[in-house]
Amino acid sequence: MDNRDLYSGMIRLHILHHAEHEAIFGAGMAEELARHGYKISPGTLYPILHGLEKRGYLKSKEERSGRTARRLYKITASGRRALKTAKLRVRELFGELIEGK
Repeated sequence: MDNRDLYSGMIRLHILHHAEHEAIFGAGMAEELARHGYKISPGTLYPILHGLEKRGYLKSKEERSGRTARRLYKITASGRRALKTAKLRVRELFGELIEGK
């Protein structure tokens, strides 16, 4: 059984969490997610980033370094509010799932 659909929300929260602390980019975020056990392809990750941007949670800009261009994503005020609310809900869920409250 494939559980990826269960983790998609957690991946989005993980992305917002990192974008709150610093600008992120796709390949770097894929590596970060892999460190946490999420195997995510570019074909899955980039649509998630674009979707978060379309919803107004992230904003992006292209940054060039010589011939190389990289799209950097930063969290928006709307993204910060959504992340703050999500953290409260995750704490509540954690309490039910892990602590039995």
